[in-house]
Amino acid sequence: MQKEYQTITSIAGPLIMVEGVDDIKYEELCEITLPSGEIRLGKVLEANEGMAMVQMFENTQGVGTKGSKARFLGKTLEIPVSEEMLGRVFDGKGKPIDGGAEIIPEKRLDINGAPLNPFSRDYPNDFIQTGISTIDCLNTLVRGQKLPVFSGAGLPHAQIAAQIARQAKVRSEGSGDFAVVFAAMGVTFEEAQYFTDEFRKTGAIERAVLFINTADNPVVERIATPRMALTTAEYLAYEKDMHVLVIMTDLTNYCEALREVSAARKEVPGRRGYPGYLYTDLATLYERAGRIKGRKGSITQIPILTMPEDDITHPIPDLTGYITEGQIVLSREHHRKGIYPCINVLPSLSRLAPTARKVTREDHEGMFAQLYAAYARGVEVRDLAIILGEAALQEVDKLFLQFANNFESKFIAQGEYEDRTIEDTLSIGWDLLRILPKTELKRVKEDHIAKYMDGKSAAEPEDSEEE
Repeated sequence: MQKEYQTITSIAGPLIMVEGVDDIKYEELCEITLPSGEIRLGKVLEANEGMAMVQMFENTQGVGTKGSKARFLGKTLEIPVSEEMLGRVFDGKGKPIDGGAEIIPEKRLDINGAPLNPFSRDYPNDFIQTGISTIDCLNTLVRGQKLPVFSGAGLPHAQIAAQIARQAKVRSEGSGDFAVVFAAMGVTFEEAQYFTDEFRKTGAIERAVLFINTADNPVVERIATPRMALTTAEYLAYEKDMHVLVIMTDLTNYCEALREVSAARKEVPGRRGYPGYLYTDLATLYERAGRIKGRKGSITQIPILTMPEDDITHPIPDLTGYITEGQIVLSREHHRKGIYPCINVLPSLSRLAPTARKVTREDHEGMFAQLYAAYARGVEVRDLAIILGEAALQEVDKLFLQFANNFESKFIAQGEYEDRTIEDTLSIGWDLLRILPKTELKRVKEDHIAKYMDGKSAAEPEDSEEE
C-alpha cells in the first residue's frame, strides 16, 4: 500500500521538499494532492535518507506546507508507445494535442531509456539524402549519425529543420521504412503552429511523430520532451525496424531549463551559470543515436541549437561539438544576402561523411574536396579585393572570385521546397567547376572530368602578357 506524506516542509519555484520519507528512488513519480483535491504530478529530483526533493510538472501555485499531501508511485515517467503514434502530435508529456483519440499502447517504456553497450554499436555508413546540396555533398549525413545545426537568433533554422524533416530519405536498397520524430522545446505558439502546418500541408506527417513543448509549459516538461521523443524513436527503430530521423529544436531552451532547475536547487554553477553536469546531461540525449548490430533499424539525430550572441565557444555548442560527429553552422552574412539555406560551408563539418561519399557516386569524394578548396580560395580573394580592389587581382583569382559568387547563388542557395537528389547536386557542382581552368582542378580525377563535364573545355585564363 502506498503511503501518503503530509510532511511538505518547503516550496521553492518548481521544487517541493518532502521529509520523513523512506524507500524513495531517483526519478520516481510523485502525486501532490492539494487541499482542494486537485492532483498534480512531479518526479523525484533528489533522494536522500528521510528526504525527497520533488520537481513539479505543473506550477506549484496552491500547494502549501499544510493541507497538501505527497504520494510516491514507485515508478518512473513512462510513455505509451505504438505504431499508431505515426501521424500524431503530442505535448511534452506525451499527451495527444491534435484532437485525436488516446493512443492504445503496445507497451509503456521508461523515457530515460537504457545505455547502449559500445560493443553492440554498428558503424554508421549509409547515406541519408536531405535534398539540401550543402548537406548532401559537403556535410553528408549518415544513418546513425548525430549532426547538430548551430544557428543564431533570427536565422531560419525552423524552416531548415522542417525542410529536412519533409525531404529526408535513405537511398540504399532495401533500406526499409523511414520515419521522423520531431521534438520542439520551448518554442513560441507561432513556431509550434508552423511546424504542425508544414508537416500536414506536405503530407510528411503521415510518417512523423511530433512532440511540441511551448514556452509557457513547465520547465520540467521541457526537460522530459526530448526523452519522450528519443524513447519513441528507439521503439520505432529497434522494435519496428524503421530508420528514424530525430530532429530536436531548440536545445538551447532545454539547457536554459536545466540551468533554471539547477539555480532553484542552489547548486554551485559552472560555466556561465550552467550546471556542472551539462556535458553529462547532453550526452544522455546525443548518445541515444546510432545503429545496433543485428538490428535493421537505426536512429539519426539532428539537434538544433541557437548560439547566444552567435558565440560558437558558448558552453552549449562547445560541449555539443565534443559529443557529436561534426556540425552544420548557419551564417548571418548569408542570411543578410538573402541566401537560403544560409549554411556557412567553411566551418561546417561531418566527420562520418567519407564513409557515405563512397556509396553515393564515384565522383562525390573528389567533388567535395574540389568545391570546398575552390570556395575557400574564392572567399580569400574576395577579402583581398576589398583591400586592394578587384583591378589588382590576377586573372585566375578573378575566376575564383566568380566561382565563389556563383557557388553561393547556385549551389548553396535553393528553394525552401526544392528537393535536390545527390545527382542533381553533383551536376550543379560540375557546372560551377567549368568556370575554373582545368589546371586548377587538382582534386578531381581526370577520367571524372572527361565523364561528367561532357568533354567541354574548362575556361582558360587569358594571357596578361604579350610576347
